[in-house]
Amino acid sequence: MTEYGRSPGSEPWHPGDPLYGDQGWDGRQQYPHPQQASQYDQGGHVHQDPYGQGGQEHGGDPYRQQPQGYADPQHQQQYYQPQYQQQQPYDQYQQQHQQQYGAGQQGGYDTPGHLGQQYDGTWETGQAAMAYGTPPADPYGGQNPDLYGTPEAYPPPRPPGHRQDPPEPVVDWAPEEEARREPGPEPEEENHPFFTGEDDRDDDAYDDEEPARGRGSRGDDRDRRGKEKKRKGKNGVACLVVAVVLVGGVGGVGYFGYQFWQGRFAEVPDYAGGGTGEVQVEIPKGSLGTQIGNILKQAGVVKSVDAFVAAQQRNPDGNSIQDGVYTLKKEMSAESAVALMLTPASQAKLIIPEGKRNAWVYETLDQRIGLAPGTTKKIALTKADSLGLPAWAQKHPDIKDPLEGFLFPASYPVAKGSKPEDALRRMVTRANQEYGKLDLDAKAKAVGLKDPWELLTVASLVQVEGKYKHDFDKVARVVYNRLKPGNTETVGRLEFDSTVNYLRGQSTLDVGTVEDMRKIDDPYNTYRMTGLVPGPISNPGMEALQSAISPADGPWYYFVSINEDKTVFSVTNEEHNRNVAEYEKQRKQGQ
Repeated sequence: MTEYGRSPGSEPWHPGDPLYGDQGWDGRQQYPHPQQASQYDQGGHVHQDPYGQGGQEHGGDPYRQQPQGYADPQHQQQYYQPQYQQQQPYDQYQQQHQQQYGAGQQGGYDTPGHLGQQYDGTWETGQAAMAYGTPPADPYGGQNPDLYGTPEAYPPPRPPGHRQDPPEPVVDWAPEEEARREPGPEPEEENHPFFTGEDDRDDDAYDDEEPARGRGSRGDDRDRRGKEKKRKGKNGVACLVVAVVLVGGVGGVGYFGYQFWQGRFAEVPDYAGGGTGEVQVEIPKGSLGTQIGNILKQAGVVKSVDAFVAAQQRNPDGNSIQDGVYTLKKEMSAESAVALMLTPASQAKLIIPEGKRNAWVYETLDQRIGLAPGTTKKIALTKADSLGLPAWAQKHPDIKDPLEGFLFPASYPVAKGSKPEDALRRMVTRANQEYGKLDLDAKAKAVGLKDPWELLTVASLVQVEGKYKHDFDKVARVVYNRLKPGNTETVGRLEFDSTVNYLRGQSTLDVGTVEDMRKIDDPYNTYRMTGLVPGPISNPGMEALQSAISPADGPWYYFVSINEDKTVFSVTNEEHNRNVAEYEKQRKQGQ
């Protein structure tokens, strides 16, 4: 059976079989005579048979033999082929096969008309011996014995599925090659990474492979030794890694165990007593126990961070220590430091009350920092634009202090020796944060004002004029009613004593008569000028600002606080005068 179709003739032997094809004498293949190259097939068509053998249909058997009567040794010798040495002619095989099994039998064919591919390994002792030494017998009357006349040459056929290809002969060529090797120096050892083991591939994949057939024992030993060294190296590295991991784990457990024991049972370094001297420390916002302990240790207050943290945890109020500046002593015990920080006397904070003017803040900063009087005020007036004021608070004419209203009432850490501009910047920043929570521009327009600056100015008036917070909403309404130009009571003037006190830089109830105050020519004199003052006259709190945003409804133009629980509001000036008389009476009784 060929690769492209099955011929009705006999099936060729496997190409590995020494009997494959037509062989002549001495294992040389014979080819047909050129004169017999053309034959007719069964259909009457000329069929070119390249082997000179009649084909059947278009698949003639290329191994079909010439008639037995044709035995021209000279012709056969003409077509010897070295490629097919050590083989027997096909016609001899066919003749002997017919003699042994009979021409009419099909026992030697696996299917009708096809020769079964049977093979016996005994050809190595008989046929191979002939191929290498004894010339084959003449198929047409020679004297050589018939090598195919024995039963071993053609064993009985086997059923399909049980047939096997002949095993390939195993040739041990290593001894012969070693014997033919000429004596001389050993070849230089191969240094390619593939042989030296430096290849990037995983060498372990080749460890279990069987050595190549015919390889010398010396190379095998060298490979085995190289692989053993490589395995030992890898095992050593693995052991080293495991050892490092174990040592690191034991060391880590030991370190944390020591820290736990040190924190729980061991004594930590600590001073004894209440300390001496004086030192100020500033605790940033959001600082925790360890951070506070580090600051105190660096300042020389406590001896160790662990001592302070332990003392803070033992004190029930230890976690209530807040940010700020504290005046403490050096070399204090941790327990004494915690107790002192919890007392208000140690807190070096500057607290700005609501309604205080900037002048008061400047004087207090000079005293707290240790500067000459007037130092902070000078810095404030010259560096106001660099302290963080919003755009709507800049470039207003006739104002006495551009920072007025922006030193927000709160508590600020101020340590001795610090810079005043740092404290002022903190206050302005806090004001921006609080004012930024409100839409001041929209709120100002809702109450008939131009911008947030005017709204802040109204809030500063409410803060100073209203003595009590529960009166702020009504005081804010009085401000807006007086600002109306068409009112018949004040004709657009505010007429507040607080504005006169501001321009005078004082704080008193005895400002003089109305006639005397109207003589003062100043933009802040509300007895003479109509409308709002140029800017805020104090630092209002959030309550006063909210009252300026949402004033109470009412027709009031006047008010007077009789006492802490009583503030009287009136619509007309006559009613207001009666309320003032009542106020004077109660004030005299209280003296």
